[in-house]
Amino acid sequence: MADLDIAANLEEVRRRVALAAERSGRAPSAVDLLVVTKTWPPGVIAQVVEAGHSLLGENKLQEAESKIPELPTSLQWHFIGHLQRNKARRALGIFDVIHSVDSLRLARHLDRIAGEMGKRPQVYLQINAEGEQTKGGFGLDDLGETVREVVSLERIHLAGLMSIPPAVAHPEDARDSFRRLRELRDGLEKELEVSLPGLSMGMSHDFEVAIEEGATIVRVGSSIFGPRKHLRSTSH
Repeated sequence: MADLDIAANLEEVRRRVALAAERSGRAPSAVDLLVVTKTWPPGVIAQVVEAGHSLLGENKLQEAESKIPELPTSLQWHFIGHLQRNKARRALGIFDVIHSVDSLRLARHLDRIAGEMGKRPQVYLQINAEGEQTKGGFGLDDLGETVREVVSLERIHLAGLMSIPPAVAHPEDARDSFRRLRELRDGLEKELEVSLPGLSMGMSHDFEVAIEEGATIVRVGSSIFGPRKHLRSTSH
C-alpha cells in the first residue's frame, strides 16, 4: 500500500505542477519537479524512481553519501542544503547541481575545485532579499557585481537564483516573495546582459504559487513522502 501511496502522491504533485505552469502561461515541461529525499532511506526513494522520476534533491551531504550509491546511477542529484567550503569536493563528487551558493568565497572555491576535478557543475545563488538572520544567502547590496563575477568564473555555470521565502501560514502569503525574486532576476538579466534562466523556489507548502510567479524548479518532499522520518544511523 505504501508503494501505491507514494506513486499516487507523485502523480498528484506532477498534476498540480502542470496546472500551475499552465496558469502561468507556460508548458508543464518548463517546470522541473525536484523530489526532496531528506531523511528517507533508499528503499523508500526507490519507489519514486520506479514510478519514473529521476530528479532528486538532498539537504545533508553525509546522508546523501550513504544513500546515493545504493540507488541507480542514472539519477540526477541536486544539493539544496547549506554547503560548507571544506565539503565542496565531496559535494561535487556526487551532485550535478548546487542550489545553495550563498557567498562569493564559496562560488570561487567551487570553481577551483571543479577545475581540479574536471567538473562543470551548475549552481544557483541563494538570495536572502528579506535579510532574515536565520538564513544564509546574498542580500541585495552589490548583487549585480556578485552575479557579474560568478558568471565570469570558468568552471561553474550560473543557472539562476534560489530562495527560501519567510515562513507563512498560507501559500498565498509567499507570493510577493516569489514575485520579487523573479523581478530581481529579470532586472539582473537586463542590467548585466546575462542569461539567468533558473528560478529555484517553492516547496511542498507553496510550490503552486511559486510556479505561478515563474519558478522553473520546485523542491517538494513531504507532499510525496508524507511527514519526514529520521534515519537511524549505525555511526551514532
